[in-house]
Amino acid sequence: MRIFARAWLLVLAALWAPQASADEIRPMALDLIEQSPGKWSLSWKQPLATGAAAIVVPVPPQNCSMTAEPVIRRANAALLGAVNLDCDGELGGQSISLPDMAGNSDALLRVQAIDQPVQSLRLTASNPSVTIIASPDRWQVMRSYFVIGAEHILMGWDHLLFVIALVLLVGRGWAVVGAATAFTVSHSITLAASVLGFAGLPQAPVEALIALSIVFLAVELARANTDSWTRRWPWVVAFGFGLLHGFGFAGALSDIGLPQGEVPAALLAFNLGVEAGQIAVIAAVLALRAAIQRFAPKAEALSLRITTYGIGIIASYWLLDRVLT
Repeated sequence: MRIFARAWLLVLAALWAPQASADEIRPMALDLIEQSPGKWSLSWKQPLATGAAAIVVPVPPQNCSMTAEPVIRRANAALLGAVNLDCDGELGGQSISLPDMAGNSDALLRVQAIDQPVQSLRLTASNPSVTIIASPDRWQVMRSYFVIGAEHILMGWDHLLFVIALVLLVGRGWAVVGAATAFTVSHSITLAASVLGFAGLPQAPVEALIALSIVFLAVELARANTDSWTRRWPWVVAFGFGLLHGFGFAGALSDIGLPQGEVPAALLAFNLGVEAGQIAVIAAVLALRAAIQRFAPKAEALSLRITTYGIGIIASYWLLDRVLT
């Protein structure tokens, strides 16, 4: 049955599409901070990688007015905006919106009121308005960061390709569990160390090395009949490259930011979201491969070869793009 071989092509086509640049998922980040009673500052960061053609300016709550026109400047492939607000009364129950968001983009709004816990609210193109909570709690913060973590692995194309290539290389059974666990432990270490300020690497070389890690796995996949140490000890490779991917996760999380006073909860929720997304990817790849082996075993070798070369070509493009730009 050729339908299963075509399924692999559809996966690769979805990965290639316009996302071939493999930019990390970078939600727009907004901060609404109360400076004094009735006086608020609203600042935001709009990544240019989201594909938005126009500047996105938040619409403040109805009981707030801008004291002047927003100040907008460009820095590090992003647009930075800021404006001060005069607000009449509390913001609990009021809404803030982003009516001009691009088609598949999203945003994270952090609201910090005086003597109140930080709350994190998520806006999307399909739901560009959120209501500020009168009494936020820690679980609300964790829910927001969990969703962002899951989206990061599912829509962070380079991390997604690495996980797919790793599962295809390892095969099945406890070997997959061991490799996935090693990858999880290692990227959790560097993610936490980087976010908490104990370690860090520049993002440009990190992203180039992440692309190189995918090329490495693609080469190992292409050497199908070779008994390499990578195939014998895949958890070692997963652990080593996981350290690099952890720095990549940290770069995305630093762009989004963490709420003061809720850093451990937000970091834990983000990491759990990443793991949930990773488990979903692993399960989908194993299920698809099992279906091919059962219903179309003759198509397995061809589909795996097409997938391997597709992963290698895409990752090589990312590597060259990140090294040369």
